[in-house]
Amino acid sequence: MALKPNYSFERRERERMQAIKAAEKANAKRAQKEADRAAAEAGAGSPDPSDEK
Repeated sequence: MALKPNYSFERRERERMQAIKAAEKANAKRAQKEADRAAAEAGAGSPDPSDEK
């Protein structure tokens, strides 16, 4: 006899995996944004020597 499918469990697992993936993506995006901001602040503090001609 085959097992009865547990659709609600499968749905919860899919939703949990999607939430984990979305959280990882948001964290990566936030980290990249912070890195870009830090790079922009570091670049703004020292003028580019090629611009002073």
